[in-house]
Amino acid sequence: MKPILQVEDDPNDVVLLQHAMTKAAVANPIQVVTDGQQAIDYLKGAGKFADREKFPLPCLVLLDLKLPYVMGLNVLKWIRQQPGMALVVVMLSASGEDADIAAAYRLGANAFLTKPSRASKLEEMAKAIKDFWLINNTLPQESHAETAGSEPARARTTAFAAKTRPPVNGASREECNYIQGNK
Repeated sequence: MKPILQVEDDPNDVVLLQHAMTKAAVANPIQVVTDGQQAIDYLKGAGKFADREKFPLPCLVLLDLKLPYVMGLNVLKWIRQQPGMALVVVMLSASGEDADIAAAYRLGANAFLTKPSRASKLEEMAKAIKDFWLINNTLPQESHAETAGSEPARARTTAFAAKTRPPVNGASREECNYIQGNK
């Protein structure tokens, strides 16, 4: 089973998310790196991350925005510039600033989630991540990853919302709230 790569510099947030993922019964192992350069090295398989048996490419990247050495948006930009690296990247940040959200989507983030302050809400978020990104989302087969180019991995889902989906880029949070169940 492919791991989840959590890119997070706050050890408390690491523990809280891992606890929430356990409560949500996420079976995927979670690999943690604590700065942006480590994230790039992990994904490149460089340095201490060269052993792909021990550090396989993840099925999902949970990427914080504000990181030491290389900021989250720069990590995202680097990921999207790598040919054949069709990774799902979900920004998971304390920032709810519209400029940060817009920049993340412009650079190819698949989603932007704001870290909740309550543990129960984090557990709900972990369950939503599991249900959508780990169970229902379909990615290209690995054999097709070479032809994926630098395009971001996009979710292919069946219609499950009663409302017409708004455009992903440029849609306001109010327009997208129904996707999160805030109808």
